[in-house]
Amino acid sequence: MKNSENTSVIALKIASWRDYLALCKPKVVLMILITAMVGMYLASEHRFDLKLMLIANIAIGFAASAAAVINHIIDVNIDAKMQRTQWRPLVTQRISNKQALFFAASLASSSMFLLLTYINTLTALLTLAGFIGYAVIYSCFLKHKTPQNIVYGGFAGAIPPLLGWTSITNNIELEPLLLTLIIFLWTPAHFWPLAIDRLEDYRQANVPMLPVIKGVDYTKTCIVIYTLATVIASLLPYFFHYSGELYLSLVLLLGLWFGYYAIQLKIAANNQLALKTFRISIYYLIALFVALLVDRLALHWW
Repeated sequence: MKNSENTSVIALKIASWRDYLALCKPKVVLMILITAMVGMYLASEHRFDLKLMLIANIAIGFAASAAAVINHIIDVNIDAKMQRTQWRPLVTQRISNKQALFFAASLASSSMFLLLTYINTLTALLTLAGFIGYAVIYSCFLKHKTPQNIVYGGFAGAIPPLLGWTSITNNIELEPLLLTLIIFLWTPAHFWPLAIDRLEDYRQANVPMLPVIKGVDYTKTCIVIYTLATVIASLLPYFFHYSGELYLSLVLLLGLWFGYYAIQLKIAANNQLALKTFRISIYYLIALFVALLVDRLALHWW
């Protein structure tokens, strides 16, 4: 008991704001906020409420950060076994599990307060569903039970454009659902290259990621399939008349770029392209959402 208290005191003394920031997975949260902001912009038309958009982004960011912290708490024993996660604050005991849980609860409750007070109930409920989907359903169950974990758990990471849209409109329409579909299909094509690159880490930690259970070659085939599905889904905003020829041209080029690396990864004899393909997938999604913005701006100007 005494040793536990001492450990907590030590963790409290040496923890910094950077440690708490690391618990939030800021790069992931930034991606979430970018796609949410695009949803807000597309929903806003010419009626921009900057205060509303700022509050909604803060609330969505708090919820995403809270889910990330919960994921750290649940995975602390797994993270200790993996080379890429051994530095995390809970593994090194710079922050205790109790401190992290309090931090997550503070973020989550602040998010719900902001959404219910200043935004709307629909966005609050959808945000809560995303939080539960990632922090509980994916992190506690799916990640450890099935090699299709990232597919089944993909909804939680795919809804930010929908959250951005509903925060402005307070209703669900087809356009943000198409954007959600794109991210849902993109997620496995994005994550599985990293799983290939970190295969031994996942195997050592006994996490049933697809390349561990089904093998690398099978996973590469799935990456190609999901990449193709993502590219096809990226055309839907054009065919449903939500975007114009500029968007179509840009996403076709982006799709060729992303698809090239997915195919090269598939035919390569080794896995050296896996990490590069993972990074390319991030640039691809950001560029796709930028293309949506550029196209919408161009339509307004013309």
